[in-house]
Amino acid sequence: MKALPLGSRPPRPASPRAKHVPLRSCVACRQVRPKGELVRLVLSPQGEIARDPTGKAQGRGAYLCPSFTCWEEGLRQRRLGYALRTEVDAQRKAHLLALARSLFAPSRAQDEP
Repeated sequence: MKALPLGSRPPRPASPRAKHVPLRSCVACRQVRPKGELVRLVLSPQGEIARDPTGKAQGRGAYLCPSFTCWEEGLRQRRLGYALRTEVDAQRKAHLLALARSLFAPSRAQDEP
């Protein structure tokens, strides 16, 4: 075996490093999941709450699980409004529930016991 010069290290084997996956928690159930598995809602500077499919929209964001029950719980317990630091009135709540129904209609039967 060849001696290494003083202060040098042996070469590392080439191995792929695991990529860092950002984690976020659902505001309704508090389950921690990878960011890509959750649905981000954003409060825009104009005061509108909208779904953010890119995860990069400007404004205050909150994450919910992709299940209708988490959306209902987040709205019922006022956790979504607290996370977004705004009041979720009846009109906004109806709009968000309609959005949830359109997104998760097939999986709703799985969420309910």
